[in-house]
Amino acid sequence: MRRLDPHRTWLLYSGATALARTTAWTVAAVYFVRDVGMGPLELVLAGTALEVAYFAFEVPTGVVADTYSRRASIVLAQFVMGAGFVLTGAFADVGVVLGAAALIGFGWTFKSGAEDAWLADEIGPQRMARSYQRGAQVERALSLAGIGLAVALATVDLRLPLVLGGLLFVALGLVLLLVMPETRFTPARRDELGQAGSLVRTAQDGGRLVRARPVLLLIVGIAFFGGMSSEAFDRLWEAHLLLDVGVPALAGLDPIVWFGVLNAGALVLALAVAQPLVPRFERAGRESMARILLALDALLVAGMLAFALAGSFALAVATFWSVEVVRWLSSPVYDTWLNANIDDSRVRATVISITNLGDSAGQWGGGPALGAIGSAFSIRAALAVGALALTPALWLYGRALRLDPARLTSEPASPVSRID
Repeated sequence: MRRLDPHRTWLLYSGATALARTTAWTVAAVYFVRDVGMGPLELVLAGTALEVAYFAFEVPTGVVADTYSRRASIVLAQFVMGAGFVLTGAFADVGVVLGAAALIGFGWTFKSGAEDAWLADEIGPQRMARSYQRGAQVERALSLAGIGLAVALATVDLRLPLVLGGLLFVALGLVLLLVMPETRFTPARRDELGQAGSLVRTAQDGGRLVRARPVLLLIVGIAFFGGMSSEAFDRLWEAHLLLDVGVPALAGLDPIVWFGVLNAGALVLALAVAQPLVPRFERAGRESMARILLALDALLVAGMLAFALAGSFALAVATFWSVEVVRWLSSPVYDTWLNANIDDSRVRATVISITNLGDSAGQWGGGPALGAIGSAFSIRAALAVGALALTPALWLYGRALRLDPARLTSEPASPVSRID
């Protein structure tokens, strides 16, 4: 089969992963609460198991991607994550769910860093902003399809979306084997591929680059507080609606339909809000991107706190949608900003993996504490503390903006190139 060009491959990859992910995750928390019988602490511990595995293997797998092949690393990720999701849906047992979460986290490390490094290699860092923004648009559209599919399957059996989502990841891995190009990556020399020293040198080079760039160290800190905050929200928002706020009947349908409506509404709003902003985001330089991210995180803190304190279903829905829209807007901007601050393509996947460790450490380090707050006091309290945990990131963005603009936050010399 003919290889696709890199930009189209990225759009295919973005859309297919969004379809598989939303199919698997849209009503997963309902499955965990209803069928598996998990409480607030166990819900967070599932995320902790995923993040501990991610933390343990993120840098080693990033080094492998920089040493052997970014394409092979991405393909392997789909197979491993797919197996984890299938296991989650096949066995309604807390132990299996925690083990499968760790497997998903392990699989995720193979694509984390590798996918961004692959894109930068194949199309160039200067052209990534457009691919990220267009890919995010495709993600939103395919996520809508995944939400609808998940809700339809969940009305039959709550396990079906997880199993099908896992199978979609496996299918994507097979497709990528056939169509994904890798023409501009130079692996380690053949005589070095079996040597541990080559992997160690790649890891050391990536670590030195992070230590030498103050902005990358700040990004690690930003990711830490972002991870801590998102862990509480991602694991507990469904339980908050089910147990604290209450979900009204929708034409006599199961409450899981509400979760499909909420996720779909967030995506529609994100599409509507993002469309006029995409050209501006594509042209933004590093300093502008940092300012955009600072503003978006400030809105995120306010939205998450309002969601935690919401006493009515209508207010909870409005604040949930505001949080999701802001997160959809910030993700491609953050990815572009991070890659714009990595100068050496040879260790790009390793450096991204190192910075991602901040997010992982925040999630597994802060997640159990927030889960314990939810069990000891209330889910509402855990969500509120999680929202406030993001506030130090605002100060770190301010620090990034005060770094030497000529060296670290300068605008690009030429506009971002367009991809036909």
